[in-house]
Amino acid sequence: MRRAALTAATVALLAGPTVLAFFAGGYFEQPSLWAGLAAWVLVAVAAAAGRQRLPTNRMTWLAIGGLAGLAAWTLLSTAWAPVRGDAYQAGQQAVLYTGVLIAAALLLRTPQAARAVEPALAAGTLVVIGYGLSERLVPGLLHFARSVSAAGRLEQPLTYWNAMGELAAIGFVLCTRIAGDTTRSRAVRSLAAAATAPLGLGLYLSFSRGALFACVAGLVTLLVVVARREQLSALARAVAAGAAAALIGSRLRAVTALAGPMSTRERQGAVMLVALIVIAGAAGLAQWILARREQPAPLRLPAHAPWIALAVLVAGLALAIVVGNQESSRQAQSLSTGASRLVTLRSNRYAYWRVALRAFGDEPLRGVGAGGWSVYWLRDRTVSEAAKDAHSLPLQTLAELGVIGLALLAAFLAGIVLAARRAQQAAPALAAGPIAGVVVYIAHSPLDWDWQMPALTLVALVLAGALLALADRTSPRPARHAASPKREVARTT
Repeated sequence: MRRAALTAATVALLAGPTVLAFFAGGYFEQPSLWAGLAAWVLVAVAAAAGRQRLPTNRMTWLAIGGLAGLAAWTLLSTAWAPVRGDAYQAGQQAVLYTGVLIAAALLLRTPQAARAVEPALAAGTLVVIGYGLSERLVPGLLHFARSVSAAGRLEQPLTYWNAMGELAAIGFVLCTRIAGDTTRSRAVRSLAAAATAPLGLGLYLSFSRGALFACVAGLVTLLVVVARREQLSALARAVAAGAAAALIGSRLRAVTALAGPMSTRERQGAVMLVALIVIAGAAGLAQWILARREQPAPLRLPAHAPWIALAVLVAGLALAIVVGNQESSRQAQSLSTGASRLVTLRSNRYAYWRVALRAFGDEPLRGVGAGGWSVYWLRDRTVSEAAKDAHSLPLQTLAELGVIGLALLAAFLAGIVLAARRAQQAAPALAAGPIAGVVVYIAHSPLDWDWQMPALTLVALVLAGALLALADRTSPRPARHAASPKREVARTT
């Protein structure tokens, strides 16, 4: 009975983000409230049925303590926030996130649960992205609600195209990891390789530059963390499949922009569907055949490869922000919503960020209160555009919760980073995918309002919780061969 309760709780934890995605991503108060209640029920089940306590290492308490402190400080800010309802909803979301992180750290401690994390979350992203693509592939059968601001970009079911792009990026990275994991069966690896085609198409149709950057960051991290030739080979096939699907889609305006009469949309949708089936089938078949012939071997990387990769990614992001700010200052016309977005760095985000810094200057210690940025935006905006968020997790935290809030957020992230390092030592094969997936989220969070989209953030938190659970394993040891995780699983079981 106890085992059945733990299994059901683990399934609910891994399926939760996918279910929540179909309620506008949990953005609104009611779905977020119910998700929070469910999360804390999972914590109670894990504590009672599993008779398990949280890991006692400092990194776990740093991560959970930082997030719990951020939730408490967000709720406390209702005392000075200009709109108390917005502040309370922000605090409610933070409480949800704390519950999910604790539940993941408790429920994902067994080898079986840890191995289920990557395929379960990858399958969930495929379901969500596949649902969003379906009306473009069979428009005569399906028709979803659209917002004017999306202008044809992939938005359903999360209702926000950039969030869909980032979710596709996380799924793409997880599938790439599974395809390159020699400890998994050929069938699972082939299915993961096939899934990179629709996920790559979904990433492209979001036309999200930030999501593309985050995907690259995740793939680079994956390559550095795993450092195996078979992973590099799987990555090359995944990129080829995703790029092929995106290239064909880019030639079909009815698919990319939902434009044209129904007859054109049905014809081009059918072309895209057939192409997607062919590309996915070819990717899966190639993975199946090559997996039989591959000879696992380490990949030679430069000394201090992780630091080099981090420096390159940070420098690239900083350069893009500087160039984009200059472009935005010179060109006042509105930014295109189509593929032309991918060849420019202009954005209204720079205006959002300037207002966030102005709000921080007014209340540097405690911030202006959760949800308060939107009030400053209405007063000080230089762009005639409605917005509720600063489109940057660190800047919005700094503006609304001040230095105290940013310190709590930093503590949470520091705990996850330390746990990732320990998890990589203790269980390298199981940690690689979660590490890369979390990097995708962290790389994108300074560029958009990911934190306000629970269905997206929960995916990252489940991955982070898996790292906390893996980091608690005793006797960490470095990986010497890709097959070693099999022996590790058997030993732990």
